[in-house]
Amino acid sequence: MNPIKLGLPKGSLQDSTFALMSRAGWNFKVSSRSYVPTVDDPEIAARLVRPQEIPRYVELGLLDAGITGYDWIYENGADVVEVTELCYSKATSNPVRWVVAVPNDSPIQTVKDLQGKRIATEAVGLTRRYLADHGVTAEIEFSWGATEAKAPELVDAIVELTETGSSLRANQLRILDTVLTSTTRLIANKDTWADAEKRAKIEQLALLLQGALQAENQVLLKMNAKKSAVAVISGILPALQAPTVNTLSDPSWVAIETVVSKTVVREIIPQLKAAGATGITELALNKVVP
Repeated sequence: MNPIKLGLPKGSLQDSTFALMSRAGWNFKVSSRSYVPTVDDPEIAARLVRPQEIPRYVELGLLDAGITGYDWIYENGADVVEVTELCYSKATSNPVRWVVAVPNDSPIQTVKDLQGKRIATEAVGLTRRYLADHGVTAEIEFSWGATEAKAPELVDAIVELTETGSSLRANQLRILDTVLTSTTRLIANKDTWADAEKRAKIEQLALLLQGALQAENQVLLKMNAKKSAVAVISGILPALQAPTVNTLSDPSWVAIETVVSKTVVREIIPQLKAAGATGITELALNKVVP
C-alpha cells in the first residue's frame, strides 16, 4: 500500500494535534520552517496544511485524509467522509463557536439589527448562510486577521471563532449570537475510503485517536484488599465495567484494578482506604479503547 497522505492542521491546533497523535502512538517531528513532518510509520505521509484548506484538498484527493474542524467542512461545502469526531481544540476539550460579536456599547442588540451593516470575518460563506437564514442583508468582508480589533472603527460587527471568549472580552466585545458550534473531525476522501487497505489505516487512526481522547480524563486505579472487602470496594468504584479482581498468593487477599475518571479519584480514595483497600496506586493512561 502506498502511504496515506494525511493533512494535519498548521497553526493553533498544531501542538495539540501532535500531542494527541503522540498519545495515540504516532510520533511526528517537524522543523519550524517545514511543512512536511516526519513520522515513525511508513504507511503515513503527513503534510501541515491550514485547517481552512484541508477539507478542499481531501475532497479533491490531493490528501487522502485530514484533521480539521467541522466549521471548515461546512464553510467549504466539502463532499468528504466524516470518519470520526475528535473532541479537542487548542486549549480545552470543548467545542469551539463561531459567534457574532459587537462592541459593548453598540446599539446592535439582535441579528435583525445587522441589516445593512458591515461585518468582518474569515468565514465568509458561513456568515453569508447564517444571515440568509435570518433574512438579513449585510456587507460581509473577508478578514485577514486581527478581526477583533476592527470593530467599531472599521466594521459594525464581526463573526469570529472563540473557545473561551477571553479574547472578545479583552477587546470590549459582547457576543450577540452563536453562528455555528464546531468540533474537530478526522475526514477522508471518498475514493480513498473505498480502498480497503487505506480505509483500514484510517480506521486504525480513528480508533487510536479516540482511545487517546478517552484516556485524557481517566486513570488506572490499582489496590489490594481482603476478599471480604471486595463487595464494598466494588460498590465504591465507578468502573467502565466490573473491576478486575485477581487472587493473590495469600488466598484471603485479592488485587483489584479498574479505570476511573480523574475527577472521581480524589473523592473515592479516602472511601476505598476506609473500606479496607491498601497499596492504592493511581496510574496515567495513554489510551482507553472500550
